[in-house]
Amino acid sequence: MAIPVALGIIVRRAGRQSAIEEIMMRIVVIACFLVGGSASALAQDLAAGENSFKKCLPCHSVGPDAKNKVGPVLNGLDGRKSGTVEGYSYTEANKNSGITWDEATFKEYITDPRAKIPGTKMVFAGIKNENERANLWAYLKQFDASGNKK
Repeated sequence: MAIPVALGIIVRRAGRQSAIEEIMMRIVVIACFLVGGSASALAQDLAAGENSFKKCLPCHSVGPDAKNKVGPVLNGLDGRKSGTVEGYSYTEANKNSGITWDEATFKEYITDPRAKIPGTKMVFAGIKNENERANLWAYLKQFDASGNKK
């Protein structure tokens, strides 16, 4: 209710708008409120996810120049089957896990990797904070299989 009232005040102050210009201005202002709010939240999620990924950097990489390290590259993780990155030596546990990575599976895994895939060689205590897991997933999901941002 407050936004339409504020828009009415803005339009009346402008004074010279035709009815069509007034409607268009209201649409643009409302769109800015809606998109601006969600876009800034997304930017925060990606920035926080990138910061969280620093915990992963000793073993994993992403991006166009990513290479396998102690762990496999994480490019194209969304929709990828576990144990399938070319050139990386996975445990049988990972290869036979039957996992196809998606948001829910990743969040469960990264909370406690050894509980999700017993026998994995990933030695990581996990990320217990739900918000941090969501931000990390948002960051990783943006990379396609070639390491380019979608």
